[in-house]
Amino acid sequence: MQQKRIDVGCYYFPNYHCNDGRNAQVHGPGWSEWELVKQALPRFEGHHQPLRPLWGYVDESLPEVMERKIAAAADHGIDYFIFDYYYYDDGTFLENCLNQGFLPARNVDRIKFCLMWANHNWMDIHPCSRSNRKLLYPGTVTRETFRRLGAHLIDRFFSHPSYYCIDGAPVFSIYDLGSLLRSFGGVQETRAMLDELRAMVRAAGFPGLHLNAVIWGRPILPGEEKLIQLPELVRQLGFDSATSYVWVHHVGLEQRETPYRSVFERYLEFWDSVLEEYDLPYFPNVTVGWDSSPRTIMSEVWEPVGYPYGNLMGDNTPANFEAALREVRRRLENSPVRTFNINCWNEWTEGSMLEPEARYGYGYLEAVKRTFPR
Repeated sequence: MQQKRIDVGCYYFPNYHCNDGRNAQVHGPGWSEWELVKQALPRFEGHHQPLRPLWGYVDESLPEVMERKIAAAADHGIDYFIFDYYYYDDGTFLENCLNQGFLPARNVDRIKFCLMWANHNWMDIHPCSRSNRKLLYPGTVTRETFRRLGAHLIDRFFSHPSYYCIDGAPVFSIYDLGSLLRSFGGVQETRAMLDELRAMVRAAGFPGLHLNAVIWGRPILPGEEKLIQLPELVRQLGFDSATSYVWVHHVGLEQRETPYRSVFERYLEFWDSVLEEYDLPYFPNVTVGWDSSPRTIMSEVWEPVGYPYGNLMGDNTPANFEAALREVRRRLENSPVRTFNINCWNEWTEGSMLEPEARYGYGYLEAVKRTFPR
């Protein structure tokens, strides 16, 4: 029996280029998050730090670098990248990866892409003190900014032939619903702005806009909040689907190295609850791992006092990751949903990446290829 075609998406965190103006202002010229990867130290005996990228500390704003990433992703069963996308009242942030690296890549037609608006507060957590966490860029925006964002999305990204669509509608995901509500004043006002964005997209010649909500039950980053009656809120705002960014948005890590399989089993329980409580499609998530210790200040005491000082996901081997992929595949075979996502292509400072690292090499990518052959 022929297997159902399931699209494999993968989040991409674009903070690994050294020519971003905001980063230069805060951290100095030439800074990228690779600096945190390099300076990481083991925080306990047997802790696998620092991580060592097999491709080196590459600059993702170079087309030749993104060409290698695109080829590796496409060769191993990844259908589209979901870029974490930042747009504030004073403009864009971390867009050079897309504009200078990904879109000009000669093989960009081998993979699709879409955007997740990471509209959370950007805090000074690179690295992060245990106590002092300065707000750099607020996640809330004005109505005028949201309209500018919409025009920019349509002109720059939605119209690109590699943009990922569902039934012809560009897929646009929104990370922080709480920040969205605070931007516009309430549910009705927020729904009106989302409807306005949909109208802009239709006026540009698309059949519609597929709005995807990132949902969570456990805040992670400083300033995030848990929303009550989330299923009803997602329905009232008119989203077309929901998804998750990472398992630790739903599952607490009680042990210093909480076993990967136990985290996955509890995530499956969350998935089951979504199917009962939500009346729209849910795109599941498979998380590679979790270790945010590279974002801590190495001279400060490491203990679980709040992100990024927290417990890890342990035993996240390629074999355990593949077992999670296969279970998600099995469930989706009997579901109308035709896509899911992986966290993450390159969350090096959160310990969740498909990109090859010294310990397992291409092991995670090979697990995707075996489970979702093309």
